Amino acid sequence: MDAADTALALLRLVVGGTMIAHGVNHWIGGGRIAGTGRWFASLGLRNGVLQAWLSVLTEVGAGALLVLGLLTPFAAAAVVSVMLVAGLLAHRSNGFFVFKDGYEYVLVLATAALALGLLGPGWLSLDHAADIEITGWAGGGIALILGALATAALLAVFYRPAPAQNETGTAATEVG
Repeated sequence: MDAADTALALLRLVVGGTMIAHGVNHWIGGGRIAGTGRWFASLGLRNGVLQAWLSVLTEVGAGALLVLGLLTPFAAAAVVSVMLVAGLLAHRSNGFFVFKDGYEYVLVLATAALALGLLGPGWLSLDHAADIEITGWAGGGIALILGALATAALLAVFYRPAPAQNETGTAATEVG
């Protein structure tokens, strides 16, 4: 195992472990599923509790697959999608920096996942052991395109933001 394989294993462990921790926190941390569901609903997603469970399953599942180095570009696509949704709905309007609740953190995780899709899981992985590695442009394409398509599908089906409120607290309507 060379330095590149070691680096890929470390990257998989950190990104995968972070995703697992994030998913578990959505599940049993703070407000648990109900609280996570309310937060997703506040972002404009219908069926907040369903969104919470889908998030938990995606984050824990993709994280575990990355840790194992199994189906790496598909796991990377799931991370890209989750981070893209988070970036668009929860962080984009806050600017770049994470200390202002900006998109810095989700950008780094999505980019690291995309890099894993491009480079593959490395020698110390189940993909390598099973000889099912998909790397290069094919792996990166799966991570990026499938991640973007999953994001678009989720938003098309579930994103219904509340109408903007005016100064009086009532829904603003266009006149014309």
